[in-house]
Amino acid sequence: MENSIIQREKRACAQNYLPLPVVLTRGEGVYLWDAEGKRYLDMMSAYSAVSHGHRHPRLVKALTDQLDRLAVVSRAFHTDNLAPFLERACELAGMDRALPMNTGAEAVETAIKAARKWAYQVKGVAKDQAEIVVCTGNFHGRTTTIISFSSEGQYRDGFGPLTPGFKFIPFGDAHALSSAINEKTAAFLVEPIQGEGGIQIPVDGYLSDCAKICADNNVLLLCDEIQTGLGRTGHLLASWHDDVQPDGLMLGKALGGGLLPVSLFLGRKDLMDVFSPGDHGSTFGGYPLACAVGYEALNVLIEEGLIERSAENGKYLHNALQQVATGAVKEVRGRGLFVGVEVEEGLSARKLCEELLTEGVLSKETHETVVRFAPPLIIERAQIDTAVEAFERVLRRVV
Repeated sequence: MENSIIQREKRACAQNYLPLPVVLTRGEGVYLWDAEGKRYLDMMSAYSAVSHGHRHPRLVKALTDQLDRLAVVSRAFHTDNLAPFLERACELAGMDRALPMNTGAEAVETAIKAARKWAYQVKGVAKDQAEIVVCTGNFHGRTTTIISFSSEGQYRDGFGPLTPGFKFIPFGDAHALSSAINEKTAAFLVEPIQGEGGIQIPVDGYLSDCAKICADNNVLLLCDEIQTGLGRTGHLLASWHDDVQPDGLMLGKALGGGLLPVSLFLGRKDLMDVFSPGDHGSTFGGYPLACAVGYEALNVLIEEGLIERSAENGKYLHNALQQVATGAVKEVRGRGLFVGVEVEEGLSARKLCEELLTEGVLSKETHETVVRFAPPLIIERAQIDTAVEAFERVLRRVV
């Protein structure tokens, strides 16, 4: 049955993904089931989109209750739950205002537009000359503008002409940021931890150094926390590990509770005030269903202590993986429940994930060399043990 469904998908769908050979049909908590009824432990949580677990009852109830009242009307009209959602998000993140969108890439595009207009209206950069500094190894999305500042060749190849206005520096190098800034620099756009780059963690103090450099040069610090935010790393924001409050912030993935695409660009008042009616928008951005789920997703994180659980169980997961690491493992790195295991050259992370699949554990490789362990934040230690024991068996088989 599964093979038949996979073949049908290959015929009907553009081949822009290479999924693992499993057809998933149901989810509950930290588990997923395939079309044959086999149960799997989810150690991916949809790239952090399912941080609350699959079908969290409070989130499902928020969705269905709102669906019974009002789903979509567009931002052409006011609705009763947009303000509470944005107020709660701003309160928790320490921001002045927020602009609702849908996908993470849309939040990044919003940040780019805001930074450029701020550069012209507030900082006084010459028209159409604004530059945004970005890091090599970044991943911020797949739109044509965003791939224009990707350092991954495949993401750019065949999709030109590319969008100008971006300057590359190495990730983790604050001195390089200082050297890259000039009178045209509007912003520094950075992931506090690079997720798709292989769970790359900079040295302690890197982001705080960058924040000071930006502040000293009247440059915006824009943090993409679409994957790392909302408790994934053991703080509400990964930026807070360095006691940094960014000028602009992108949230997504977990904000939709694993049910809907919901994203936000949040920022300080003078940055957000550059937008006027008609400057930017989205039919579905901030629609009632999204607001209901996003508001409850934030409350669940706080009220059910998921951020603290991520911090505590993340340390447990990290230590457990280190204990089973063989000579084939180059490094185990992570913060909270955001952990990557990098394997030595010559060993395929894809092969390891395929073997984990046979063990009933779902993960996905990153850049062919890193196996990701980023389960829902509700995971229990016994379930972590199950995943780590399976990984140990796979390592012994494959190496």
